[in-house]
Amino acid sequence: MNHLSLEIICCSCLLIIIATKTEAASIWKLPTSEQVYEDLEICRQESQEDAATLRCLVKRLGLWTDESGYNAKRIAKIFAGHNQMEELMLVVDYCNRKEQKVTKLDDWALQAYRCATSGQFGHWVKDFMSQKERQQY
Repeated sequence: MNHLSLEIICCSCLLIIIATKTEAASIWKLPTSEQVYEDLEICRQESQEDAATLRCLVKRLGLWTDESGYNAKRIAKIFAGHNQMEELMLVVDYCNRKEQKVTKLDDWALQAYRCATSGQFGHWVKDFMSQKERQQY
């Protein structure tokens, strides 16, 4: 096999990988509070530790990858109604970098969450989660 053929095969493989990731990213949907509670229950059954439960939950919701932490754009989309998407993305990205622990992923997820929700964003999260309770009554 000559050099050009190998190069074409490699480029084709890269394009397939990129297309697959792009398709997966494009089908992500905003989670509902019901979905959050359902996924939370599943994650609680898998682990009793807060950090592991949180990481499981945010992975299931498509808000976390072990390679890059929280997906700031997706989180900002959930709270777009607050008209502070750029600021929220900055906070999430800052907390991701500040708390990054690639050898302790559960701790990274929990500490970055605590960092990001220590301000106004924390109130938004509580409001989002309380939507389910209001819908039941």
